[in-house]
Formats: sequence, structure tokens, C-alpha cells
Amino acid sequence: MARRRRPPRPGSLSELPPLKIASQILALQALYYTFSFTLLLFSALVAGTAFTIDLVLGWQSIRGDTTQGWLCGFLAMLNGGVLMGAAIVVLIGRSKLVTDFALSLHFIHLVVVTFYTGELPKHMAWWVSMACASVLGVVLGTWGCRYRELKPISFGGNGAGNNNGHARGQSQPGELRNSNEHVRGAGDGEEDLEQGFSRGPRNGRGRDGGGGYEMVDMPPGEGSGMR
Repeated sequence: MARRRRPPRPGSLSELPPLKIASQILALQALYYTFSFTLLLFSALVAGTAFTIDLVLGWQSIRGDTTQGWLCGFLAMLNGGVLMGAAIVVLIGRSKLVTDFALSLHFIHLVVVTFYTGELPKHMAWWVSMACASVLGVVLGTWGCRYRELKPISFGGNGAGNNNGHARGQSQPGELRNSNEHVRGAGDGEEDLEQGFSRGPRNGRGRDGGGGYEMVDMPPGEGSGMR
């Protein structure tokens, strides 16, 4: 007898195949270098300095003893923290995976910088800026993903109609007045019905809208059930 296979648990590798993970990492890394290239090129044009690829793939430009070094460190935090946090929310969208993707992004950048320069970064400002960028990316990415996950889902249909109906009822007092008149009309009908029982054929209509009726006096001895 064949055994039934258990359904995959939520969050298992079946929901995140390796090819999909690799494609998402490559997309984030491409966005990281695209944003970094754009920001550093813009800052170089505004400051009137020469732009080289070392600003993107090197670590010497981020330093704490020059204004240009502080600017490069700020742009690195802006790119790796704020922009990559937003990119993780859009591309990943799962709060449990934000930390893994954010740290993987900066680790890959460390490997690229090390291979490009041939040595580990020696400026403390570079390490501080990368650490701050990692923390910002994790915090903003987690907050954005949780906001999307906890956002209520609107299915439309009767819910929207009911809400619109309530809104219209609150914004138009005329409808409230009409409903009150309807209630008063119903109360008057019930009062007339009670009077119909006592007065006879004047207002003798049933509750179901049937024909008229009247109360007839019965002679003594009839209706007692005894012959």
C-alpha cells in the first residue's frame, strides 16, 4: 500500500527553490550597484570631481578625514540601507527572509570589494558605514514587509456595498427621516389592528394583508363544544 506524502510545511524549500533565491539575490545585487553608480556619479558631477569605478567597487573613497569620504559613506548607507530595504520589500516581500537577503547583499559586496582591490578594507569608516547600512536595510525591510503582510485584504462585493450604504445613510439625514416615518407608520398600523379587534369591521385587516374580517357576537351555548 502506497504511503501518502505529507504536504510541505509552510516556509519550506519547496516554496523557495534555489533558482528563485539565486535570481532574487542577483536582482538585488544588480540594483545595489546600479543605485551606487547613479548616486556616486551624480555626487561627482555636482562636486566637480573625477568619477572612477573605484568609487563603486573600492573602499578607499570612504574615509573619515575628508568631506568627500563622509559623503561617500553617507551615500553608501543611503543605498545599502534605505534603497535596498525598499527593494527587498518589493522583490522579497517576506519579513522572515529580510535579514538573510540584507546580510547576503553586503557580504557579497565585501567579497567583490576584496577581490577588486586585492585586500580587505582597512578604513574603519568603511566598516561602520556598511554596518549601519545593514542595520537600516534589515529594520526598514522588516517593517515594510510586515506592513504588507498585515494589511487587510478587501474582497469587494457585499462588504463594500454595505460600507457605502452605511456611509450614505450617515451623510443623508433625509433617509433617516424616511426610515423613522416608516417605523411610525408600522406602529400606527399595529395600533389600528388592535382597534380592529375591538371595533369590528372598521380596520379589520390581518397581518398578512388578507381580506377583511369582523367580530361577531355568538349566542350563549354555542362554541362550548357540548351538544
